[in-house]
Amino acid sequence: MANTLPSIRAGENGLNRYLEEIRKFPMLEPQQEYMLAKRYQEHDDRNAAHQLVTSHLRLVAKIAMGYRGYGLPIGEVVSEGNVGLMQAVKKFDPERGFRLATYAMWWIKASIQEYILRSWSLVKMGTTANQKRLFFNLRRLKGKIQAIEDGDLKPEQVTEIATKLNVSEEEVISMNRRLSGDASLNAPIRATEGESGQWQDWLVDDHDSQEEMLVNQDELENRRDMLSSAMDVLNDREKRIFVARRLSEDPETLESLSGEFNISRERVRQIEVRAFEKVQDAVQKQVTANAKAVRAVREGADDSE
Repeated sequence: MANTLPSIRAGENGLNRYLEEIRKFPMLEPQQEYMLAKRYQEHDDRNAAHQLVTSHLRLVAKIAMGYRGYGLPIGEVVSEGNVGLMQAVKKFDPERGFRLATYAMWWIKASIQEYILRSWSLVKMGTTANQKRLFFNLRRLKGKIQAIEDGDLKPEQVTEIATKLNVSEEEVISMNRRLSGDASLNAPIRATEGESGQWQDWLVDDHDSQEEMLVNQDELENRRDMLSSAMDVLNDREKRIFVARRLSEDPETLESLSGEFNISRERVRQIEVRAFEKVQDAVQKQVTANAKAVRAVREGADDSE
């Protein structure tokens, strides 16, 4: 599958040709994507997998462009992103009700970030979760506080970044100095044919795209609806304790709830655990029922064709 994908030749012209080439692959409608994913999942149909991959190459290119500021060959960054996309296609389950793009973006980003860390030397950059988070977010935060110029950060800037990323100030200073050898963020580049810009124009955007925001909003609303429905299995006392302990931003203490219901703290804890298990079980039943309903609708559509 990887051997049949377009590749990027060296230079900006090579990138332009690649972007033009991948635009020729058609985007998939939800039903087309579902059927292709089922064919690959159930019959190991490599042609179906190829269509799923090629229809999402533009997504990989868009994400890869966000990591050009690390000074690595864009062709290799895109190739690593394509590897992540292929892994996502292999593990994608169309029955869950999500689009492949929503699922694949995390695989693509993870593959690219691992490549960047390897290229920058894991020994040099470190491998802890905090150091990785610092590595991939330092530029973004520097931009937000208008500290994108070369050189050391001001003490107040170091403190602000360290607080936001939950790392030490020493780690911020060290990482900033390690990254100071990068190309200037204002260095001119040629993006696509007829377009130009600066390196900073291609830095990763921390905001979700409109499509991602809509998907996340729909998912959040679905979860809220399922949770609200699942809580109907609780009696009034269970619901009060479950909401107070599990759904509140500032959870109430066992002591306060034990006084409210005139029961022991241990009894409150037991009710909380049982209520959580009942809600969890109810949500799982809803998910299973929804998946069966979706499958029945799609099978009915297949039979009518």
